[in-house]
Amino acid sequence: MKFLGDDQYSKLAFGGASISGNSGGYGFGDISREDAISLINYAHERGVRVFDSAPIYGFGESERRIGKALKDKREDSFIISKSGVTWHSNMRVDMTNDPAVTHKMLEQSLRDLDSDYIDLYMVHWPDKKVDIRKPIEVLAKAKLEGRIKHIGLCNSHEEDFSKASEVEKVECLQSELNFFQRQSIDTSMKIAREKNVAFMSWGTLDKGILTGRVNKQRSYDNSDCRSWAPWWKAIDKDERYKKMEVLLPLLKNNNLNGLDLALHYNLSHSEVSSILCGARTHEQLDQILDSLQREFPSGLLEELEESIS
Repeated sequence: MKFLGDDQYSKLAFGGASISGNSGGYGFGDISREDAISLINYAHERGVRVFDSAPIYGFGESERRIGKALKDKREDSFIISKSGVTWHSNMRVDMTNDPAVTHKMLEQSLRDLDSDYIDLYMVHWPDKKVDIRKPIEVLAKAKLEGRIKHIGLCNSHEEDFSKASEVEKVECLQSELNFFQRQSIDTSMKIAREKNVAFMSWGTLDKGILTGRVNKQRSYDNSDCRSWAPWWKAIDKDERYKKMEVLLPLLKNNNLNGLDLALHYNLSHSEVSSILCGARTHEQLDQILDSLQREFPSGLLEELEESIS
């Protein structure tokens, strides 16, 4: 797929949840529409070409901001969106792969992105109540019509991949992967390797824990899902905070930081075609891009592993 993993910069996919602002849903703090559009344009100027979003990111606001920023750069950008995580009029989140919902969400995303097509369209989460082949049939038709270019699955498993592949070629898998969260190594990444499809990692920074910016003392904007989300509150983060207290000085001794560890751990896996990573300021984006160009010493990952084992 064009733009996925051809060089070091194309290894980075801009995570659109970071620019949802205060619109609700899955997002990471206040950012104005103007600042978000400026940031997307800056990312494009610096060579980033892959932009990942989903309707639940700001209840469509992330897509609208990406669409506006990239309107005059559409042919030189690779936009990703997803179906399956929707919401009711009262903003209660619903997860379903009902084919009628898939069709409706695709149409709305095309409108919000202000684009005739989406480069990669993915089913966001598995749904035990719906045979994955049903929504894939909808996407296969849209692909035939040219409204999506490629089809992928997020957070998926072998059974869904096999069933989906009966209907249409699945070209990309996307799952959580970071230094502390490695379940996808034996699931989605294994499928990607065996079936020779692209693999994109999300959760690269472990919601900021790996950078050291998220710790026990950290507070959040009301628009930041980490201030209210049950799944975030349910995670036992104390052990990871303690490990970072050990890791950060060791990284500093090597003129590196937590961001370097986060990015280069994911890139150490040959199956990883792209890493999703969000930024909320120009400075944060510069730090990410600079880190991608930095050398990470051979053997250091093993040393770091041993220090916290």
